[in-house]
Amino acid sequence: MKRHSFFSTTFLLALSIISNNAYSDAIFETQEIASFNEPWAMTFLPSGKLLVTEKSGQLLLVSKSGEVSSPLNNVPKVAYGGQGGLGDVVIHPDFANNSRIYLSYAEAGESKKYGAVVISAKLDLSDDGGALSDIKRIWEQTPKVTGRGHYGHRIAFDASGYLFISSGERQKFDPSQDMSSNMGKIVRLNDDGSIPEDNPYFDKGGVTAQIWSSGHRNPLGLAFDDQGRLWNAEMGPLHGDELNLVKRGANYGYPKVSNGDHYSGEEIPDHDTQPQFEAPKTWWKPTIAPAEVIYYSGDMFKAWQDSFLIAGLRSNAIIRVEIDGDNAKEAERFEMSARIREIEQANDGSVWVLEDGVDGRLLRLSQ
Repeated sequence: MKRHSFFSTTFLLALSIISNNAYSDAIFETQEIASFNEPWAMTFLPSGKLLVTEKSGQLLLVSKSGEVSSPLNNVPKVAYGGQGGLGDVVIHPDFANNSRIYLSYAEAGESKKYGAVVISAKLDLSDDGGALSDIKRIWEQTPKVTGRGHYGHRIAFDASGYLFISSGERQKFDPSQDMSSNMGKIVRLNDDGSIPEDNPYFDKGGVTAQIWSSGHRNPLGLAFDDQGRLWNAEMGPLHGDELNLVKRGANYGYPKVSNGDHYSGEEIPDHDTQPQFEAPKTWWKPTIAPAEVIYYSGDMFKAWQDSFLIAGLRSNAIIRVEIDGDNAKEAERFEMSARIREIEQANDGSVWVLEDGVDGRLLRLSQ
């Protein structure tokens, strides 16, 4: 698949359609940087360059002007198919000193079973790309199961250096409430994959000790706000997509409760029918199909400060959500005319987005 680079193409894109179907008069400039074959994630390096993952297994180094390297060497083999493949990429909080990055991907096991894996590796860059070395296995979904959906496998570090990983329930429903499995959970680890002793279920041992929160379906976005609180964007079943404030030891109820229903048409009780489960802070019907989420803290877009920006897949949009204490509500929806898979904030406050699919573009939004 040919990757295209764009060095000067820009256009103005009107910000459109907020949640009450009114229109915003704000305008941002959109610059096309490059395009990729099924891009899934990106992260900025201190140099200003980006690492971009392609679902089929390529890890690429990209300059801000759109120059794309050859695929980096020594990336583990991924189980590409369905929703599976190479997933998230983040840098270690002390990357400037240790050059370590973290990658998630789908891995094949025995008897056509699959599961997500997270590794860490040293990033060795060269003029034409580079390679990974000193690869260490940090985490894996347990157990591996049939099917190729709902891996989740987003990665985020908090300000204290703890590693959080979102783990989907693999379209199996019950694992979300099964505390002997780490599927349908958000897990919390040390940066080397060991388990912090203050995790809520540490004394239980095994994979249970990894669990930070439970009752999740397919959490595809993780972000911390300016208070250090963790939030996740989560795919509902048929509608009922969620933005959750993730609390230590909380159970978010799936599949016992959801504000959506099963694709079969079978109804699922709403969250308000079983208040023992933690309810989302905001939710969507019809679906927005959320992917990654960021907490915007830059100076370029003053009106977006202290808001979440959610990448929308089926909604072909970026959704801005305002936070007021523990409450959240959609404030604006920016039509992008393509499925949006990933969103990140650059140091200068510009917002970078990856479109989903073949020839998915990397875009820079600025004012």
